[in-house]
Amino acid sequence: MHERFKNIINSDKPVLVDFYADWCRPCKLMPPILKEVKDRFKENIRIIKVNVDRHPAIVSRYQIQNIPAVLIFQNGEVRWNGVGVQSAEVLSNQIRLLV
Repeated sequence: MHERFKNIINSDKPVLVDFYADWCRPCKLMPPILKEVKDRFKENIRIIKVNVDRHPAIVSRYQIQNIPAVLIFQNGEVRWNGVGVQSAEVLSNQIRLLV
């Protein structure tokens, strides 16, 4: 997964990564928010979810300590990050700066 993850985030299109766990209650609030963001930006953004329990190397690499955590990558670099449930507005405003 780590090599595939690197290939995905190296896009010039913004890539929003939602770090979550199945046991995390606040994480369960993110899917409808992510859908709203995807509906706004369509093909101008890619959204992926990373389960922190299944991908500890990625979690460690990006120093994810609390979830949910959202990172927005572009060209392999973290362009924005937020911890906790993020609103569609907050995420959209950050993505608008990149598209």
